[in-house]
Amino acid sequence: MDGCAQLCKCFLILFNILFALVGLGLVSLGIWLRFGAETRGFFDIDLNTSQFTIGVTVLIVTGALMLLVAVIGDCGACNHSKSALGVFSGLLAFLIIIEVSAGVMAFLMSGKVSEELVNFYTTIYAQYLNTRSPGQEVTLKLFHKTFDCCGIGGPIEVLVRNTCPEGSLMKQLTFPSCPSVIHDMFDSSAPMVLGVFLGTAGIMLVALVCSSFLFKSLKSPGYSTPSYY
Repeated sequence: MDGCAQLCKCFLILFNILFALVGLGLVSLGIWLRFGAETRGFFDIDLNTSQFTIGVTVLIVTGALMLLVAVIGDCGACNHSKSALGVFSGLLAFLIIIEVSAGVMAFLMSGKVSEELVNFYTTIYAQYLNTRSPGQEVTLKLFHKTFDCCGIGGPIEVLVRNTCPEGSLMKQLTFPSCPSVIHDMFDSSAPMVLGVFLGTAGIMLVALVCSSFLFKSLKSPGYSTPSYY
């Protein structure tokens, strides 16, 4: 292999190591969201929470697929296997399409997602005022800690004060309402999320180009050009 092919090989090995770590992180996050004590309330509450179940499933499946792609890519680059590089390139192209599509959808549907999340929060909030369920309490605490907010605003907040983030009494009395914080966060972070998705897709595209270049640089096994006399 020439110098460019060697450079592509090194890039692919490094890329797939990082890709595998990200995939492992997604799988771990999905498992924690599904079975962790702090997040189990999402699944124990008697509500239509299929969107959360689908989201967690997508996380686990995506992470597992990234791990598989990384292993195949490293095998192809280290062993100079054209078949493995071909499978890697095909799977990587598929992931690039998914990455771009997911980024665009997340950007376009950020308002709808925030609205659904607000509706879910207000439902949990209202039910907790009546039932004081431990599962609902854990879910409220997760919302309040994640978004640094508490309640929906008004004097009734004193009834959920035990679920607010820790802080001084003055801070607990001046926490912003969660619905407004959720809306503002999604509105401000939508362009950044799109940039992250497109940037990741760009790095994957570079890996795809390197894989294709390395594929063309390798000679097919068991094949030699016939000699002419």
